[in-house]
Amino acid sequence: MPSALIFDAVRTPRGKGKKDGSLHQATPVWLLNNLLTALQQRNDLDTSLVDDVVLGCVTPVGEQGADIARTAVLDAGWAETVAGVTQSRFCASGLESVNLAAAKVGSGLEDMVVAGGVESMSRWTMGSDGGAWFMDPRINDKLGFIPQGISADLIGTLEGFSRTDVDTYAVESQRRAAKAQAEGRFNKSRVPVKDLNGLIMLDHDEFIRGNATVESLATLQPSFAMMGSMGFNATALRKYTTIENINHIHHAGNSSGIVDGAALVLVGSEEAGRKAGLKPRARIRAAAVIGSEPTILLTGPTPACQKATWELAWTV
Repeated sequence: MPSALIFDAVRTPRGKGKKDGSLHQATPVWLLNNLLTALQQRNDLDTSLVDDVVLGCVTPVGEQGADIARTAVLDAGWAETVAGVTQSRFCASGLESVNLAAAKVGSGLEDMVVAGGVESMSRWTMGSDGGAWFMDPRINDKLGFIPQGISADLIGTLEGFSRTDVDTYAVESQRRAAKAQAEGRFNKSRVPVKDLNGLIMLDHDEFIRGNATVESLATLQPSFAMMGSMGFNATALRKYTTIENINHIHHAGNSSGIVDGAALVLVGSEEAGRKAGLKPRARIRAAAVIGSEPTILLTGPTPACQKATWELAWTV
């Protein structure tokens, strides 16, 4: 069976996902247009060699709705024969697109696939696509749904992480990101977003705050305490009876950012790469997904990684 190789990877800068963010005026399809154009130009790519574009979108509604992957292919002027499909696996949507691309190539079904994701959170807020998980009281009660932020606070409480612990980790993460950005570590993959006139809208990651300190983060109020008091804490505590209260330790300064952006990788077989004159940068050896308990919600990555490792062990 063919190996799934990664030939290139591009992404937009991460813009602040608010109305005053630099990418708020860029529609989701325009973010993709910038990346598809860059992918074609930097590889001198004959786009007719690409079989499919697989995109993840957590909130596929409005401008991000329908099949934005196919729309973006046509908007970017790629060959009309390039198909496009959009899927959602919540926060793992972009990763799942890469999994699907690798499976398509590895099975021999297709030769070259572009995979990635897009999200404009300043234009289409999380949850605006609805769904039974959020809107059906029966489903909500049966599954024990709580917002992700409270799930994070629940994990922190169960694991014994303090507010200082998570703030310290966040400050170090911001320091490393700022250092990497200053050293140009992202320059080979990060593509500036330009407007219709070719003027740069954003060329750096807007969410990085290298001047953050534990002391400055300590002044921020927990983001999910009020939401928890509306009944979500009680929902979590009904399942996790070993704790009496949830310690709300997460806030805007130590949580994952609300951002606008998109990312793409070019995946193909060795033969397809040779035909396109491309040099591989990586080989995809294994991928795995797993479902986790829906109240705690955020613990799936570890067992998924373990599953992928087990699969890899059986193939060598």
